[in-house]
Amino acid sequence: MTEKIRTLETLRKIREKERIHLQLRLDDKISLTEEDQHMNILVCAGTGCTAGESAKLIDQLNEEIKEADLSDRVRVIKTGCFGFCQKGPIVAIYPDKVFYTHVKPDNAKQIVQEHVIGGRIIQDLQMFDTSRIDGSKIYDIDKIGFYEKQKRIALRNCGRINPEEIYEYIAVDGYEALFHALNEMTPQDVIDQIKASGLRGRGGAGFPTGVKWQFEKNQPGNEKYVICNADEGDPGAFMDRSLLEGDPHAILEGMIIMAYAVGAHHGYIYIRAEYPIAVSRLRIAIRQAEEMGFLGRNILGSGFDFDLEIRLGAGAFVCGEETALIASIEGKRGMPSPKPPFPAVAGVWGKPTSINNVETIANIAQIIKNGPEWYAEMGTERSKGTKVFALGGKINNTGLVEIPMGTTLREIIYDIGGGCPNGKKFKAVQTGGPSGGCLTEKELDTPITYENLIEAGSMMGSGGMIVLDEDNCMVDVARFYMEFICDESCGKCTPCRVGTKRLLEMLTKITAGEGTMDMLDEMEELCREIKDTALCGLGQTAPNPILSTLRYFREEYEAHILEKRCPAHVCKDLLTYSIDPTKCRACSLCARNCPAEAITGKPGKEVYKIDPSKCIKCGLCMSNCRFAAIERN
Repeated sequence: MTEKIRTLETLRKIREKERIHLQLRLDDKISLTEEDQHMNILVCAGTGCTAGESAKLIDQLNEEIKEADLSDRVRVIKTGCFGFCQKGPIVAIYPDKVFYTHVKPDNAKQIVQEHVIGGRIIQDLQMFDTSRIDGSKIYDIDKIGFYEKQKRIALRNCGRINPEEIYEYIAVDGYEALFHALNEMTPQDVIDQIKASGLRGRGGAGFPTGVKWQFEKNQPGNEKYVICNADEGDPGAFMDRSLLEGDPHAILEGMIIMAYAVGAHHGYIYIRAEYPIAVSRLRIAIRQAEEMGFLGRNILGSGFDFDLEIRLGAGAFVCGEETALIASIEGKRGMPSPKPPFPAVAGVWGKPTSINNVETIANIAQIIKNGPEWYAEMGTERSKGTKVFALGGKINNTGLVEIPMGTTLREIIYDIGGGCPNGKKFKAVQTGGPSGGCLTEKELDTPITYENLIEAGSMMGSGGMIVLDEDNCMVDVARFYMEFICDESCGKCTPCRVGTKRLLEMLTKITAGEGTMDMLDEMEELCREIKDTALCGLGQTAPNPILSTLRYFREEYEAHILEKRCPAHVCKDLLTYSIDPTKCRACSLCARNCPAEAITGKPGKEVYKIDPSKCIKCGLCMSNCRFAAIERN
């Protein structure tokens, strides 16, 4: 059994010993003996890359290394997400600092034979950036555009350490902040530092974290709780999942510090069951932390006791709301409750409870370690530190990005994200998921802060950022989010249960060409009523996608209603397909691929025609035509 750590000296001895193994990944100036020098092959084992067969790639690499009798000189290490999901599966080789992208299991032999043994970089796999004005290729990962403007604090260890190995976390100063908090600071000292840092909740509301903790600490009684909210349900959001997959011990350390500050001795990590890799790594991390004395009784010899358990959610979006989450933990149906009382006064089991999301907690140890001034120097006056976003949609560089608060939307979308693919024109960016709104090119120079995004008609949310281009219909986008809200509404309050359904019905009619101009006024009025009367945050923010698209893209709504036309050619009921007889070559390819047999003609003799009454508007004729003869109106 692993010996429990009780002193800082023991912790630091382990750290220094393990840092030797990580030195080639950390760029530390550590003098290594020849015996200690190893090549490290890091392979992303996050959900995205695992779907791309990175687990099989790891097995293949290990097999090739064993066959080459290099097991004592080369290590293959699974890591969390590197962030650059567009390029996955990713392999990073140290000390060469070479990054290979889109790597398949079949590339394992090539990597070992050519790179490891032959010392030759595989050009076809190597990651590089040609976005510089002079057209030069940039291979250094820190200078590639996707990473250059990022500041990684929450994501600091993702893609750098093995998330299933506690010793690697200790090697990057893991659990040292916990030791200082428990043995050198009072609970109030910890809260004061979090307050001074300016850290605000990263789950969407942006409430000051230290103030929330203070509320719970001030409550009487000895039975208190802390909860990590890992119920990430926004479409396109995967920040929390990647943090838990890539650096689970950072979340445990932050939760223990939080528990010590508020006086809690038991905590929960509430995570959706659809995150099997994250759940598995959390369980491994909890077991390792218990064995080494970071969890349980008399943690680090401080006399402080704390236990932690995982509770799996069934995938209900509404359970991201704190009172619904508490109900779910208690075994009840996940439905929100009126506030007050707030959880800090009466939370799980009716006892004082602090709830923070994964990203918020990931910052705690770093603030204690580096000091609140260090954290407060980043960001803006009212929005301190950094923020992680899941950048997706119509963008060249999809993935996780962590930027200082105050960075503009333009910098994220163009400097980091690389703009829209295929030369398409940027149209809008949806921030905040179903609770947020769409912002246009006019708002691209807006510095990202909680207040600025709300003023522009959207919100920070948990960090989803979906980019839309000229081919997106904004009415259809609003309909998509409203359909999601209707599916996920718990139905407890009438404004959300009935109001959102009425909004969806009107949006569906508009996209079908059955809308009226009166509907626009009706929708706006209903949106305001829902925002004012819904019980929880889900219902109160549900109208945001409609209000923002009406604010910035009203002309698209009017085109659907007045002209019975979808400018983006998305809404099927408003589309018609025809064949230009001057371009048709009577090749019959369109007819042969039409699933509805709506196209007639004679091969080589008679130009083809589309029967509108049979056409199901699938678009296969257009995608298969080699002569651009199919027209869509």
